[in-house]
Amino acid sequence: MQPQIMLEDSFKSPLVSFDHPHSDYILPVFFTFSEHSSEEAENLSQKENIPSILPILHEINLVVLPKIVIPLILKHEQSVEIVQQAYDNDESIGIIPQNKNIFFSHGITATVLKILELPDKRKVAIIKGNTRFEVKKIIQEETKIFAKIKLLKEKLLDKKQPKVIALIDKINEVSQKMFSHLKDEVGGLEELQENMKKIKDDNFLINFLCFNLNTDTIQKQKLLAIDDVEERGLYLIEYLLKKQEMAHIQKEMHHKLYENIKKDQKDFLLKQQIKVLQKELGDQDEESEIEELKVLGSKKKWPEEVAEYFYKNLDKAERLHTHSSDYATYINHAELFLELPWQVYTKDNLDLVRAKKVLDKHHYGLDKVKERIIEYLAAVKLKKNMKGPILCLYGPPGVGKTSLGESIAKALNRKYVKVFLGGLQDEAEIRGHRKTYVAAMPGKIIQHINKAKASNPVMLLDEIDKVDSHFRGDPSSALLEVLDPEQNNTFVDNFLEVPYDLSQVLFITTANSLDTIPRPLRDRMEIIPVNGYTIEEKMFIAQKYLIPKQKKNHGLKFRDLTIDIKAIKKVIEEHTKESGVRELDRKLGKIVRKIAKNIVLEEEYSKKINTKHIHQLLGNATFDKEIYQHIDIPGVAIGLAWTPVGGDILFIESSLSQGKGKLTLSGQLGDIMKESAITALSYIKAYAEAYGIDNRVFQQYDLHIHVPAGAIPKDGPSAGITLFVSILSLYTQRKVKEKLAMTGEITLRGKILPVGGIQEKILAAKHAGINTILLSKKNEKDISEIKKEYIENININYIDSISELIALALQKNKEPNSKVWQFTK
Repeated sequence: MQPQIMLEDSFKSPLVSFDHPHSDYILPVFFTFSEHSSEEAENLSQKENIPSILPILHEINLVVLPKIVIPLILKHEQSVEIVQQAYDNDESIGIIPQNKNIFFSHGITATVLKILELPDKRKVAIIKGNTRFEVKKIIQEETKIFAKIKLLKEKLLDKKQPKVIALIDKINEVSQKMFSHLKDEVGGLEELQENMKKIKDDNFLINFLCFNLNTDTIQKQKLLAIDDVEERGLYLIEYLLKKQEMAHIQKEMHHKLYENIKKDQKDFLLKQQIKVLQKELGDQDEESEIEELKVLGSKKKWPEEVAEYFYKNLDKAERLHTHSSDYATYINHAELFLELPWQVYTKDNLDLVRAKKVLDKHHYGLDKVKERIIEYLAAVKLKKNMKGPILCLYGPPGVGKTSLGESIAKALNRKYVKVFLGGLQDEAEIRGHRKTYVAAMPGKIIQHINKAKASNPVMLLDEIDKVDSHFRGDPSSALLEVLDPEQNNTFVDNFLEVPYDLSQVLFITTANSLDTIPRPLRDRMEIIPVNGYTIEEKMFIAQKYLIPKQKKNHGLKFRDLTIDIKAIKKVIEEHTKESGVRELDRKLGKIVRKIAKNIVLEEEYSKKINTKHIHQLLGNATFDKEIYQHIDIPGVAIGLAWTPVGGDILFIESSLSQGKGKLTLSGQLGDIMKESAITALSYIKAYAEAYGIDNRVFQQYDLHIHVPAGAIPKDGPSAGITLFVSILSLYTQRKVKEKLAMTGEITLRGKILPVGGIQEKILAAKHAGINTILLSKKNEKDISEIKKEYIENININYIDSISELIALALQKNKEPNSKVWQFTK
């Protein structure tokens, strides 16, 4: 707020609320009502004792006309000294307009009426303009400036002349009309009009209005140089008429624009009017938000196509109102362009030895995955530049697929971002929303590129198998473009609307199941199985990684706790059932927390945990270990199954009861297992005579096949040969051999087909105490990839046909107390 200055009654007057171009130097303008006539005032000026050399206020870039009174803020000590001396000695000073340290040719003498002090200690001088002069010479003495001057006589108005009367009437008429047009835009005009009516001196009226013209210093300097007040009045009329014409144009614009816009766009209309008027008057607004964005855009290094699109959208935004939702969208769009790391790449660390150490440090096992990453690094090192591969880490939960992505990023020294795709239903989550939508935003891919601040991060697309394509669009189809190395260099996000190069991104996807991934999407990726850990591997991981991590997280020192290897095995077998180590990590954390509590409460505890302490720390066993059970009757066979938490053994039981040949399946079997059972039974019926089976048993006895643990769903082709052996064993009354398990699929031609999950199945058989396993001959290649210690003491037989299966699986002779089937005629 500007300070209110109280003046003496001799020159006190209302303030005028003009926005003066030199408002940095002057306070609100005051004027006086002279008690002398124009002629008397001129005579008094001539009688003033004004020397030919005057001190000059050179910091004031201001034009003052005769009889104008203004308060000036004195910014420099030299100015304060000059004004104070003039005030104390009742002397005159000179005011010469200047522009960039260049003095103009004309100035005015001034009298200091009063000196005031503002609250911030700055000095204010109330100064009245007196007599005009012409500058003859500028003299500088140290920090002060003087001027040699020649006083100029002012030719005043002759009120008796008709043209002068007409001139004053026209000035009053035009000024009043202009004030009427501008009264809603400029404050204080009504008060100004009232005060102008009180001015009786026409010469002063012209000078006062000329002083307040909204024009530049050069134009006002020309007014000051005019000796004839009448000529000055004619210039004033010309200016006021132009101002009136602009006001008229403004009204016309208002009516034309108002017809084409809605009521909620009135603010926009006003802004457009101001812009047009400022353009007509030569005034420029301060740098806008859009101009700032353009300046930032000029510093970006991006493709020419992107730059052209960026500026084109900013031009559109300039034509919108700032409160419009579209304006906000364009600004957000432009800001995203500036934030994205266009052609910004981090430098890869291609030290293969270091990369291998990083991968080995954070992950145990996973040799295939590590080998594939090292191969990628080697190719990049040789070629210098290579498109990122699309790796799909496929395996059960908790085996380290997600954390492996972060380790790969560390090995490469790249940025790492994780995109969670589980449950994703909308295609726009990948491709982005179009700018026309409310709250539009880019898709997850561009969002995470922006987050990484580099165009070549390691991007983990987690749980790609859980993308839902039944809601809005097809996210899987959008992922095809993202993951296709041949076209992702021109990926177009709907919000971005220009191509963005994703070819240098190293994409890593994870999946628990391949069945739910569309075939075209699977073809884009290199599938790398990440199998579950064996008990031995889990024990090693627990000792080397999990227990030290839990100790560190809970503040325990190394000597505070050790867990025996047998205790770890007990936790794995009785308290977890998983392929990975996630639940094992939780159980070990529970043990460490209990020890931490004992330490804090200063309770006694055993620093070495063995198998005896596990029950006390974790409670009763959660899972019963599935072990081999002696088969004492025909009709029971043991199969091997793969589950999301690892391998397992599967008991299949068959029994016959008198009936009409009905087949009953129980144990919550899936469609594939039911089909396998029907296939096995059909094959046995077809070759019943060769197996010594009376065909009447199929019509007069009902067959019931049951797989225990009925609460657990079971499905898959792996149990085909086990179902066959169980049914044939029952019909022929030949028991299955001891400690034997099998896995494979059968056909109606008697062929044995291969199945998956061999490592998990073999380990499940080994842990259950089974030492003989039957596999398809085509699964022999899978055995070569399993560590030798895992198949030690396991006898694996490879079979290719049903005849080989029967010879290896069933006893040669019937049981001594075998069941005899009773038939009716």
